[in-house]
Amino acid sequence: MSEVNSAGGGARVGPGGRSDDGSGGGPRVGGWTRFVTARPRLSLLVALVLTALAVVAGSGVADRLGSGGWEDPGAQSTYATEALEREFPASQPNLLLLIDSGSASVDDPAVAAEAKRLVERLAGEKGVTGVGSYWQSGSPALRAQDGHEALVAARITGEEKAAGETLDRIAPSYRGTHGPIEVQVGGPVAVRHEIQTTIREDLTRAELIALPVTLVLLVMVFGSAVAALLPLLVGIFAILGTNAVLRGLTEFTDVSVFAINLTTALGLGLAIDYALFIVRRFREELATGADPSTAVGRTLRTAGRTVLFSSLTVAVSLAAMLLFPQYFLRSFAYAGIAVVLLAAAAALILLPAALVLLGHRVNSLDLRRLFRRGKPRASSDAGGGAAWGRMADLVMRRAPVFAVATSVGLVVLGLPFLGVKFGTADDRQLPSGAESHVVQQHIREGFPGSPGGGLEVFAEGRATETQYAQYKERIGALPEVLRVDGPLVKGDSAYFTVLPKGEAVDEGAQRLVGELRATNAPFDTKVTGTAAVLVDSKHAIAEQLPWAAAFIAIVTLFLVFLLTGSVLIPIQAVLLNALSLTAMFGAVVWVFQDGHLSGLLGFTSSGSIETTLPVLMFCVAFGLSMDYGVFLLSRIKEEYDRTGDHREAVRFGLQRTGGLITAAAVILAVVMVAIGTSRITNTKMLGLGIALAVLMDAMIVRSLLVPAVMRLTGRATWWAPGPLRRFHDRFGLSEGEPRPAEALEEGDRDRDKVAARG
Repeated sequence: MSEVNSAGGGARVGPGGRSDDGSGGGPRVGGWTRFVTARPRLSLLVALVLTALAVVAGSGVADRLGSGGWEDPGAQSTYATEALEREFPASQPNLLLLIDSGSASVDDPAVAAEAKRLVERLAGEKGVTGVGSYWQSGSPALRAQDGHEALVAARITGEEKAAGETLDRIAPSYRGTHGPIEVQVGGPVAVRHEIQTTIREDLTRAELIALPVTLVLLVMVFGSAVAALLPLLVGIFAILGTNAVLRGLTEFTDVSVFAINLTTALGLGLAIDYALFIVRRFREELATGADPSTAVGRTLRTAGRTVLFSSLTVAVSLAAMLLFPQYFLRSFAYAGIAVVLLAAAAALILLPAALVLLGHRVNSLDLRRLFRRGKPRASSDAGGGAAWGRMADLVMRRAPVFAVATSVGLVVLGLPFLGVKFGTADDRQLPSGAESHVVQQHIREGFPGSPGGGLEVFAEGRATETQYAQYKERIGALPEVLRVDGPLVKGDSAYFTVLPKGEAVDEGAQRLVGELRATNAPFDTKVTGTAAVLVDSKHAIAEQLPWAAAFIAIVTLFLVFLLTGSVLIPIQAVLLNALSLTAMFGAVVWVFQDGHLSGLLGFTSSGSIETTLPVLMFCVAFGLSMDYGVFLLSRIKEEYDRTGDHREAVRFGLQRTGGLITAAAVILAVVMVAIGTSRITNTKMLGLGIALAVLMDAMIVRSLLVPAVMRLTGRATWWAPGPLRRFHDRFGLSEGEPRPAEALEEGDRDRDKVAARG
């Protein structure tokens, strides 16, 4: 390594004669380095003003977020749903009142009289239409098989927020005891509203859990209470900024309430990752005798570049969700990209400014001295340590054993995913005691068919009564059909309600969707309903999944090539990252689909996995794995550029980053587990699944599998054809301080000698 005027006044010469002060090829870090070191107070003031504006702009964001978004807006089922809402607003009830008559029959005169009074009152409520009940229609589908419960169905009109406000206004006057009957409120609108309320409450609790625990862990990692506070400040800036971004997006598009959980988790997790990396490098530079401004400059030219690069790889993985039509997935892309970029911006601008002002005081308030004897060590960040070097030596001595054992183990852990069954989110997302969950559970267990969960066939085109009757007879003869109601005709449109024999979204109901769509009719038909939405959602995901996977793979391969200049390392990174996620997917099916540990974790298994969740979890976990991968590879590449010794470079990289990556993964896992304490099953699955993925990646893949595979690939690890090597020399980046150009030829000969020794 050669450096001219290392205090920052001169330029270092990198490969191909590039200047390494930020003015040559590659990322231009010189500008912001000079700004934050020259004007740190101004940088912090601007950040403070932006944070205050974000608090104002992001206020009330949770109230504007939706709880749906699983449907494909261009699907047949979506068209039919919108047409039915327009032409037959009472066709799809979203409010259900479960009437319990106790020991009496629902046909008892006193019960019937009280129920009818409730029905009449409900029909007069503003914002409620299409009120119907068992006592009006006599439909057996609205009467429980034991004769002690029956249903009142209605539709609350308006968009999701307006419907929720109407529900809040009318529900208290209906639930509870009314003479001889007991009333509980349920239906899709109640489920959605209860999910939103629960998520807001759970998020507050998760933050109260995660913040103090994270602070304690950061103190343990850094020793200094001052240094430990810095990642939290970065995270708070990223979270508040992302809330403001989401609030702005709600003016133009739908955004899912679930995305706010990802904002909190990634905001804290990535802020901690980036701050750990920046602060640790800064303290290393201080330990060499550099003054604070010089130390920050060197930190930004090295670790700063890696953080910038890492944030891009995470953002790429999350951006893949923009390719899917469901706003549930797109919402996570909005939130994820915003929080990643804001966390990186804070780590590269706000944090360095604070470090310049703090200087050596970043090591102040070493709380660990209270728990140990003797003089504190000068540098005790996670990341160094002889133990990691010894582990690297052991892994590389037995590289074939570690490579095979870890790969086989990860594959075995992922085997349960081969039995995955995809479904849709329903009331079972809620705790078992939630009122809307209780109502729907009573309907599933006690009522024939699937009241409120049937299929609707929307018919367009003029037809005669005979044609309608013939079509009704044909679809009534389908093997999965329990009963067909209708048609209800309005002008040239009509609709039929079809009740499947099984549950609303089981395999039989999904087959029935295809059979209904294939049934000949003298008019145009479109099928909707819960099962139809699921079928269309699965189709949309299957159609876009190859494109999303290709996007992630291609961009990741390119970015990792820019970092390493190798053809093989990017391929290894993509394959090993994907392999690291197998345990997460296997656990998701074993726990949340099959119901193991459901009592311990406090959820109700629906026997399936919501269709969009694996896509979301893959994109998030893959991005986080790349985050850790970039940290490790950047230090390996730094040492390899410096010495040309492949084996020593791998050892150095693991020794310098093993503890750092593990600490970051543990802290991020704590944040995700806090999110996983949610009472909403999808949020619990997301939090606990991602926590498992990052721990497996840090402790198994980065610590064992990556060094073993790199040892096996040996000299070929760094190979690239001439044109690509020249491209990397011009446009690539490196964290390290490269050797001067005149030393490169000698270094190449050194690498050849080392590679020949293995």
